[in-house]
Amino acid sequence: MTKILRLACLVLCALMVLTGAAGCGQKPQAVRLKVSEVTHSVFYAPQYAALNLGYFADEGLEIELSNGQGADKVMTAVLTGAVDIGFAGPEASIYVYNEGKADYCEVFAQLTQRDGAFLIGRQKEDAFDFTQTKGKVVLPGRKGGVPYMTLEYVFKQHGVVPGKDVTFDDSVQFAMMTGAFTGGTGDYVTAFEPTASKLEQEGKGYILASIGKESGEIPYTAYFASKSYIEKNKDLVKKFIRAIYRGQQWVAKSSPKEIANVIAASFPDTDIKLLEKSAASYKGIEAWCTSPVMKAEAYEKLQTVMTEAGELKQKAPFDKVVNNSLAKEVINP
Repeated sequence: MTKILRLACLVLCALMVLTGAAGCGQKPQAVRLKVSEVTHSVFYAPQYAALNLGYFADEGLEIELSNGQGADKVMTAVLTGAVDIGFAGPEASIYVYNEGKADYCEVFAQLTQRDGAFLIGRQKEDAFDFTQTKGKVVLPGRKGGVPYMTLEYVFKQHGVVPGKDVTFDDSVQFAMMTGAFTGGTGDYVTAFEPTASKLEQEGKGYILASIGKESGEIPYTAYFASKSYIEKNKDLVKKFIRAIYRGQQWVAKSSPKEIANVIAASFPDTDIKLLEKSAASYKGIEAWCTSPVMKAEAYEKLQTVMTEAGELKQKAPFDKVVNNSLAKEVINP
């Protein structure tokens, strides 16, 4: 074999190896992100749309979603490294910052802009007024959490003072409230969709008011991670935000029926008509953000609600707790 022939063979072999390697590398392995959500609800439709429409997959991300069943538990999971990203009320990040923790959590994307709970009563009341709850017992969730504090804020706005005019029974865990209510505990309970509509469908309760409609705009649920994690994984976090932003935009332009059909895979045990009704309820009160960027004025309103609830002794700076930089890069590339 001549030198030229040997050289040709070597070049051919090298090309075959390179071609094979390129073929194997066409689709890099997805990066898995562990995300803990505060509860599982149609309230978070943009997130499920992003999952089911393949927006996370488009970014090379595989989301491992778990139900933390409470903001305090979600935050614990983030701080201990059990999950990468937490999804709950921003109040959890405010509390941690005020504790003086060096590697505190930063909120990097907002998903919902109103309270997603509905007040449920035992009787149907066509002309419900919050004053009708005086002398009664309400199951509000965990004291110190956004659901509790927003509910308290709304009651006070209607001239009903918890602890004086009405009893807020916070002894029942958030995940157990509707079960306790249907079992006979309390006169009223708050519930997210599709649970609220399901209770009504089964004749076990009646939707009387939207807490989000009554409270106005407030940064209710958002994504957060430790400051160090965000700093080390900026590109990864931007990919996550980009998928969420696409989910927000898709939901904003879609009908409740379209939303129900897309998120159905995330709620396999829920009737499609119930999902559609739930989506319509949330679109009706403009519960979903159209941008992941949190507004400073909305953040300040949250701190006002927390202060009035007696849960916040010192306000936390917006530019410390909220990191909008990556979200702004996503929506204005």
